[in-house]
Amino acid sequence: MKLLLDFLPLLLFFVTFKYADRQPDWAAAFATEHLGFLVSGGKVGPTEAPVLLATVVVMAATIAQVLFLKLRGRKVDLMLWISLGLVVTLGAATVYFHNEAFIKWKPTLVYWLFSAAILISRLLGRDLLRQMLGKELHLPDVIWTRLNRAWIVFFAAMGFANLYVAYSFSTEAWANFKVFGGTGLMIAFMLGQGIYMSRHLPQDEDTVVEEPKR
Repeated sequence: MKLLLDFLPLLLFFVTFKYADRQPDWAAAFATEHLGFLVSGGKVGPTEAPVLLATVVVMAATIAQVLFLKLRGRKVDLMLWISLGLVVTLGAATVYFHNEAFIKWKPTLVYWLFSAAILISRLLGRDLLRQMLGKELHLPDVIWTRLNRAWIVFFAAMGFANLYVAYSFSTEAWANFKVFGGTGLMIAFMLGQGIYMSRHLPQDEDTVVEEPKR
């Protein structure tokens, strides 16, 4: 349930973008009619309409995700709060300025903030990664050090990969990478980390790895 809830805004962004991209004239007319008051100049063209509509949908979905968790009395993770702040801020800029570059930076900033948070926690003598994965995991300190380094490097690299695709390929290619490429790499990384940790755990312990927000 949690995994579905985390993935839902990304999925809705992708579906909305693909649907609008197939009929850009309709998307432009719809966006101008319903979002014109939010857009500089009051008019949306067929080129930017698909990503603008998808951006509005992901903003609404992320806000709804946080409200759902709060109404259910469940904790909202720090990364979700950060993701919400970024998607609202960068999404609003994307809509107002008709510029998709703002929302394309959102995954990179999430990745880099997560990487920086782990790095800073280590420099301050704390272990954010150990707190996330569970203090009940009894791993040697040297293994936690290696895991921290792997997470720092991986999420920093993911941030650069997102920018490379965003500025080297079309918006459609970036959307595909965001949903399939980024998610696939994340899953592969988590599985690799789980396998690595399992080699250093007592036989009666299970490894649980939680994925951060995009």
